[in-house]
Amino acid sequence: MGEAEGESWHAVWKPTAGERPLFDFPVGTLTRREVAAFLVSEALDWGVVPATVLREGPFGEGMLQRWITVDPEADVIAMLEGDDVRLRRIALFDAIVNNTDRKGGHLLPIPGGHIHAVDHGVTFSEVPKLRTLLWNWEAEPFTPEELAALVELRRQILPGAALERSLRELVSPREVEATAGRIDDLIAAGQFPGPSPDWPAVPWPPF
Repeated sequence: MGEAEGESWHAVWKPTAGERPLFDFPVGTLTRREVAAFLVSEALDWGVVPATVLREGPFGEGMLQRWITVDPEADVIAMLEGDDVRLRRIALFDAIVNNTDRKGGHLLPIPGGHIHAVDHGVTFSEVPKLRTLLWNWEAEPFTPEELAALVELRRQILPGAALERSLRELVSPREVEATAGRIDDLIAAGQFPGPSPDWPAVPWPPF
């Protein structure tokens, strides 16, 4: 069970000590990146990432994330093949946090139609590494609502702003600055990004 703001819920526990070392992310930082991704999701007010907090527990500090019960009738493959509009926000969120591993199995549709996304340990790198299944909207212009969300998020990570300070406690200052730069680039482009020729476009395995 997890608890945040007085509410109790079933949760997934990932201790930092159990992280598998990766060559391109500092050891012991993945759980904090998960929490940072939740903070960005909350700032956007899109509810992409389930409630995620740092906690002390078995094996020390770790990430506690609200358990999501998926809709057994939902077909994620059909959503991906059909350019499901509900995935647009997740695609834009991934571009903001520089998600290098958006797999189909990370998409959790729930009864009622909302889609959550999980597994954000490999995000916020300074180096452009966007790797995802959600390229459906490449080069498509942002809606006014999406552009307004980007502008507001950028305001919230100005130096000294509350979100900016919180992110600096979870990822490095340079990674926070890189996040601000990505948002600036997205606003200037006014459209969804495309794959980089310098990095694999799709994660493997894709699910």
